[in-house]
Amino acid sequence: MPANAILRGRRWTGDCYDASKDPDENGHQDWILGRILWLSGMESGVNRGGYCDTFRRYIYIHGTADTARLGQSVSAGCIRMSPEDVCILFPETTPGLPVFIGLQPPVDFPR
Repeated sequence: MPANAILRGRRWTGDCYDASKDPDENGHQDWILGRILWLSGMESGVNRGGYCDTFRRYIYIHGTADTARLGQSVSAGCIRMSPEDVCILFPETTPGLPVFIGLQPPVDFPR
């Protein structure tokens, strides 16, 4: 699957994002591109279980067409990367791999 593959419902639509087109011509402006790493929280009541559950809220690490705003808080929780970078990261991960998002992982964080 190409890095600019458009994903919807965690599946490739068969279409690819074309950056040379006007955003309105692409038909959508908040694309999920390339690959998805679907996150699952580790802390009950914080990001696991109930309404705060990361997995049930479909929180991902994923590629985005909006690379100009990488590093900014622009989503409801997803971590956005360039499509090329998430395609490099994806094969380096395995299901269940602990992921810490923050400045300093806790001492007891599984490695």
